[in-house]
Amino acid sequence: MLAPGIILFVAFMAAPIVYTLFLSFQKTKVSGLGLGSGARSTVFAGIDNYVTTLTNTEFGASVGRVLVYGFILIPLMLGLALLFALLLDSRRTRAAGFSRTAIFLPYAVPAVISSLLWGFLYLPAVSPFYFVFDKLGWDVPSLLSSGGVTFAIANIALWGGVGFNMIVMYTSLKSVPSDIYEAAKLDGASEIQIALRIKVPIIAPAIVMTALFSMVATLQVFAEPTTLRPLTNSLSTSWSPLMLVYRDAFTRDDIYSAAATSIVIALVTFAFSFLFLRVVQKRAFGQED
Repeated sequence: MLAPGIILFVAFMAAPIVYTLFLSFQKTKVSGLGLGSGARSTVFAGIDNYVTTLTNTEFGASVGRVLVYGFILIPLMLGLALLFALLLDSRRTRAAGFSRTAIFLPYAVPAVISSLLWGFLYLPAVSPFYFVFDKLGWDVPSLLSSGGVTFAIANIALWGGVGFNMIVMYTSLKSVPSDIYEAAKLDGASEIQIALRIKVPIIAPAIVMTALFSMVATLQVFAEPTTLRPLTNSLSTSWSPLMLVYRDAFTRDDIYSAAATSIVIALVTFAFSFLFLRVVQKRAFGQED
């Protein structure tokens, strides 16, 4: 019964990873002028592709931009998701079903569509917001400028990601026995005290899981900056690490360097995830022992 899942995993996950690792240790050798059928050959490159990636200033700059993007996005996204989950779990909340659907709905919009939507809202020439700002006499800088494009991309991810994280936290809150809340109320605890001292610690594993997913998604950001790039000159083809991989593989036809960069990104993502879990493991999952 496990065979279909194992076959799909091997065919579409394990095999591509192994093949990418194999490509990362190769390079193209050009003989003479590079003309003719035998002028180009594939040879073993050792760790040359990895050295090139790690010493590439474009790769380092792209990692720096993504880290800044993550520092802006992740705290805001998880904070809003937790706030909405706590508000929806409160007994005083009205129209909880509609509110839950409205908050989650942006997550169902594909990243390319949401990036196009927000991209045109960012353009001063067509945006209704900038039209209102102009009528009010406000000189508001464009979010697609070099100083604001990171916030513009983070806003798109924030709009789409809060709903998913909220649902995960809200589901965890619903699994908590109501007897705990009743006991706290009998002891004189307020709604805020119950939220901060009972609900948040209990759903700590869900918060850690959403934080981990958010970190991985941040390191792999691709659709938003790629979609916005035709609308502004502030986004280069190597703005994020995955954009650099795409450019090397499909624009410069350097599949071997792109493979090495992909492996480096995967290892960095694994390292971040592993270290994050080691740091928060005892605090978040200690209650499950």
